[in-house]
Amino acid sequence: MRREITGFSNPTVKLLKSLRDKKHRKREGLFLAEGLRLLTDARASGRLPQMLVMANGRDPHPLLEALEGDVLASGGEVIVTSADILSKITGKDNPQGVAGVFAEFDTSLSALDRSSANIWLVAQALRDPGNLGTMLRTGDAVGAGGLILIDDCADPFSVEAVRASMGAVFTQGIAQAGWNEFLGWLRAGEGQLVAASLREAVPYRGAPYAAPCFVMVGNESRGLPEDYELACDLRVTMPMKGRADSLNAAVAAAVLAYEVLASLEG
Repeated sequence: MRREITGFSNPTVKLLKSLRDKKHRKREGLFLAEGLRLLTDARASGRLPQMLVMANGRDPHPLLEALEGDVLASGGEVIVTSADILSKITGKDNPQGVAGVFAEFDTSLSALDRSSANIWLVAQALRDPGNLGTMLRTGDAVGAGGLILIDDCADPFSVEAVRASMGAVFTQGIAQAGWNEFLGWLRAGEGQLVAASLREAVPYRGAPYAAPCFVMVGNESRGLPEDYELACDLRVTMPMKGRADSLNAAVAAAVLAYEVLASLEG
């Protein structure tokens, strides 16, 4: 179905605007993604939005036409509205001209197939949605199976995390679990848990990584709790040549992930 919305007070506009809030995302089971490139990546990954929202007066584009056709063919809804209303929905002064509404994914550990990839990323109490999105993007780059979020992390379906993922939210598996649940799941099958640490750690270069390797980073300010580190199969250390005593959590995950990739493919 295709329809036009012209009023800010339209119930659909209010619904879409509410999806910028985690409480409403969870209630509706929906999330927003903005931009043609991101929506095209979703389409290429086999995920179509339930609702496609487009600003009138936008420049025509064959990818947008293809996306619109697929959404309509799948029974989805296409909404045409003004750039001002789209800005109200996305919360951006200069919206990209198109946004999509997607159903949230199954984020249970049981939905993951650990044998599908040699590398997995794990984040504990990660609070910054930008870091979360960056880790998803890193996971896509190294061919990881996905990102497992432990304890109280930022919402992977927030507008900020989805934007920072650059489309990787659609290519990476995402799971959310408490520490004990994750550890029980991990130990029920194959999997090496690795973390950057100073406790009885070996240099990250040339460490004995094994697939499937689960690379874990902790909270941006506190790092990993001691008992979480001690539960790891391998603890590695990265040299800090300057005055800083640690790397950004997402950067540390990327450095380790590429080292694991080189080790497993070497």
